[in-house]
Amino acid sequence: MAREKVDDSDAFITEVCWHYYVNSMTQADIARHLDVTRLRVNQAIQRAKALGMVKVQIESPFLPRIELQERLVAAYGLQQAMVAPADPEHYDYNYPAGAALASYLLRRLEADDWRKIGVSWGITLQSAITNLPRQSHPELEVISMFGGTVRGATFNSFAIVSGLAERLGASYSILAAPNFLSKGVDRDLFLSQEQFREHFAKFDRLDAAILTCSDVSPKSYLVQEGLPPEVRPEDLIAAGAVGDVVGIFLDKDGVEVPNPLSSRSVGIPLDTLLNVPTRVLVAAGPHKTEIIRAVLRRGIANTLITDDLTAEALLQGAP
Repeated sequence: MAREKVDDSDAFITEVCWHYYVNSMTQADIARHLDVTRLRVNQAIQRAKALGMVKVQIESPFLPRIELQERLVAAYGLQQAMVAPADPEHYDYNYPAGAALASYLLRRLEADDWRKIGVSWGITLQSAITNLPRQSHPELEVISMFGGTVRGATFNSFAIVSGLAERLGASYSILAAPNFLSKGVDRDLFLSQEQFREHFAKFDRLDAAILTCSDVSPKSYLVQEGLPPEVRPEDLIAAGAVGDVVGIFLDKDGVEVPNPLSSRSVGIPLDTLLNVPTRVLVAAGPHKTEIIRAVLRRGIANTLITDDLTAEALLQGAP
């Protein structure tokens, strides 16, 4: 039976609007999910419009799961956590997290004097680009932090950097290299080329880094398309790896795992990454729980953007 107490709080209205406008749930589905009447859902949507909360994107300081966010911050020593409500019946772990990242970027770029943002790549970042209204930040530069694959369509490294820069009205710098060098190629010699030396020098001046992570299951695009043919995911798992961030494979405690790709990855070094002031991990999905936890335990990210289902899973095994 639907709850009778009227909840007109901004937090409730925000969650209703998120499900309605971002997750594309019907008012009836939202009413069942939140255990309220359909009339209450409709009233919340109308009130949001009257208050000016619904524009191109949902704007609210309560977005959207305050208690989960506070628990994540406390459990993992984060500066900030942002938890987006997922559609539990049609679970898409990329879209809600990507939409939340878009909201986060808009607020931070308005409040902070960022000049250089480093980005990884993946479907979640493509979702963020889709949800970003066009901005004008000509002083901003978007910089790729990890090489790309020859496949990957719109969520490959090259497309993400150029697509994000286009939405933000910013310039961009592409790391025009593969994510992993071919076997036998001298990494130091390869990166000694002037174009790579200039690109890597920009890593030392990043104001923020937007990170994704991959697990080592068949669901991972990196496993499907990004690994060299002679490297099997079974070998990485046998070495203790639960996943990677910018090509750096970690065990469950966030410790780097020696593996055949350690000397072949082309991306920002971990010690350089750890010196970036704002390090945002945007990742979601049950299959990524272990690698997300590993990244947080190591302190590689100080801000987390995820969805509520993944947040609950992360808290179940929190330190």
